[in-house]
Amino acid sequence: MNIRPLGERVVIRKLEAEEKTKSGIVLPGQAQEKPQIAEVVAVGPGGIVDGKEITMEVKVGDKVIFPKYAGTEVKIDNEEYTIIEQSKLLGIVE
Repeated sequence: MNIRPLGERVVIRKLEAEEKTKSGIVLPGQAQEKPQIAEVVAVGPGGIVDGKEITMEVKVGDKVIFPKYAGTEVKIDNEEYTIIEQSKLLGIVE
């Protein structure tokens, strides 16, 4: 099953959280930070929002940074995705 986002929405898949600190301490599941970097898996067509034309700046495969609690989480075919508006994304990791 595929997800095709509408408008200026983007579907992202969170990348795995760090399981160790920089000093090598292994973190249990609850202590791990919620990941804030994700990979774009689908992009909407853009469109007009509040009278302004929105062009999509991200593309499939981009790594993006997003706020911790932004977007709507969905689970499809045992995969977890987040659907978020492009304007909520904080940046592209290059």
